[in-house]
Amino acid sequence: MNRSELTAHWARLAPREQRMVAAAVGLVAVALLWWLLLAPPLAVMRGAEAQHRVLDAQLQRMLALQAQAQALQSQPRQTQDEASRLLEATVRQQLGTTARMSIAGDRVTITLNGTAPDALGQWLTQARTNARVLPAEARLTRDAAGLWNGSLVLALPPR
Repeated sequence: MNRSELTAHWARLAPREQRMVAAAVGLVAVALLWWLLLAPPLAVMRGAEAQHRVLDAQLQRMLALQAQAQALQSQPRQTQDEASRLLEATVRQQLGTTARMSIAGDRVTITLNGTAPDALGQWLTQARTNARVLPAEARLTRDAAGLWNGSLVLALPPR
């Protein structure tokens, strides 16, 4: 239908029908305005507080990591001999008889046999912080009891 046909059809409608059609068109226009212009920003505003909390938590975590990195950087440099002594002490204290340690140059291999997950996690944290070693390679498996077996290769700090 072209515009002239629509105008003619409109003129043939009774005033009551014209009001009903106008009301229906108005209702459709209001619904479109709502769905296209108002609903999206309102949805964003409703989710903004939750997203703000998530971003704040991420920021706090990043700031904690930054503080940890700065603390590690501010520690005095360590020789490989000091690092290997500290590492050996932490292996004995944290892992006990479930781990063996061997040193070859600037690499340390830790062989695990039935090591508890909590003990391994605590030891890794202490090894990183105290001896400043970095994991270079890991070949670990968990047995049926949930204990770790395998080997870790760690890099000692540079000379």
